[in-house]
Amino acid sequence: MIDPQLKRGLLDVCVLSVLRREDSYGYQIIKDLAGCIDISESTLYPILRRLETVGCLTVYTVEHSGRLRKFYRITREGVEQIDQFLDGWPEIARVYDFIKESADYDAERISQ
Repeated sequence: MIDPQLKRGLLDVCVLSVLRREDSYGYQIIKDLAGCIDISESTLYPILRRLETVGCLTVYTVEHSGRLRKFYRITREGVEQIDQFLDGWPEIARVYDFIKESADYDAERISQ
């Protein structure tokens, strides 16, 4: 299970990554993320509002089956946020490797 604080930071980038592929709406975003990370509607919609507020996405409506459906589109700022995450990945990988090494060392030490 992912630490809630770590997951919160990853969710923004995951949502933006879905929208980088194509414009989408809430339920479809949840479905698209299902193979990667679990997210509920009550978690997704505040993320979408926050990302809109900071300029990472825009919202427009489309009529679907007689109802209006909100669609979300990534902006240049949203793409830049993904790129910044990817630029920082080597540092994240070093931290992961460091933690993994200590876990492996600890497992050997405890089994002795």
